[in-house]
Amino acid sequence: MKALYGQQNSPGEEITFVFQERENLPPTRDNDVKVQVRACALSWIDTKLLSEIKLEKELLPVGREISGVVLEVGRKVTFFQPDDEVVGILPLDSEESGLCEVILVHEHYLVRKPEKVCWVEAAGTVRDGVRAYTALHYLSQVSPGKTVLVMDGASPFGTIAIQLAQHRGAKVISTAYSLEDKQHLERLRPPVEGVRQPLVARVIDVSNGKIDVAESCLEETGGLGVDIVLDAGVKLYCAEDESTSKSQLLPHKHDIITLLGVGGRWITTEKNLQLDPPDSHSLFLKGATVSFLNDEIWNLSNVQQGKYLSTHLRRYNGEIIK
Repeated sequence: MKALYGQQNSPGEEITFVFQERENLPPTRDNDVKVQVRACALSWIDTKLLSEIKLEKELLPVGREISGVVLEVGRKVTFFQPDDEVVGILPLDSEESGLCEVILVHEHYLVRKPEKVCWVEAAGTVRDGVRAYTALHYLSQVSPGKTVLVMDGASPFGTIAIQLAQHRGAKVISTAYSLEDKQHLERLRPPVEGVRQPLVARVIDVSNGKIDVAESCLEETGGLGVDIVLDAGVKLYCAEDESTSKSQLLPHKHDIITLLGVGGRWITTEKNLQLDPPDSHSLFLKGATVSFLNDEIWNLSNVQQGKYLSTHLRRYNGEIIK
């Protein structure tokens, strides 16, 4: 039985991928679940994060989001039994590669797969779904009547966030980085009681670099500003200091603060965000807050793991959850 791993010989070097022949799995421990993998998503390996939390290793498991069928459970497992269909995210310190026929997973990292969700969709959406739900429910507490700005709404994370925000009764504004992204967002029109309503109230096309995001948001909200911002990165410095074309399209941190309304919540994925005293003072005057969206935050507490995963997938299955 083979499994796929990534190998990085020195920091900064490109990762090479290798198949490792695996011997038979060790005996199933008390809280382990043996899963036959049906689908696995390929996500980016954050080698810098692994280094920061002292989880560097010679071979890095590839593929952490999996769906499959339970083959065997440990004697202390209470949530699953053989033949259950499950989906989950392997932890950062896992030695298991999701790209393998059979793996052992602690029961805390799995939940039942909803019947309406296929194997590929379950594995492909669970990571971004958990991120979006964490940002909107736990960090920003979205509710009906709120206005939400989702940056780069055509990305997998952005598309799920838009749907979750609209499901909660929020008004959604989004940015698009290309004409194709803009058209994709404008086509998001699910039928509601027989009528197709757009999910996004306004799509701001920033691909040409001429549209002011802050000005557009203030115009859309009558000058009040938005209640919640989910960014996809921000510019920390002047435009001439930014090195890539993609970073040129990102809003400046001052723009985000400007478009926030009173009591607004800024959920950022920018791990190196630096706020100067004038920035902090502006946030103070608005009573606004900044929260950091760490992709792995759900993974840090055994108490929350199943709760996060299960809630997202039940929503994906069409259940109404408060």
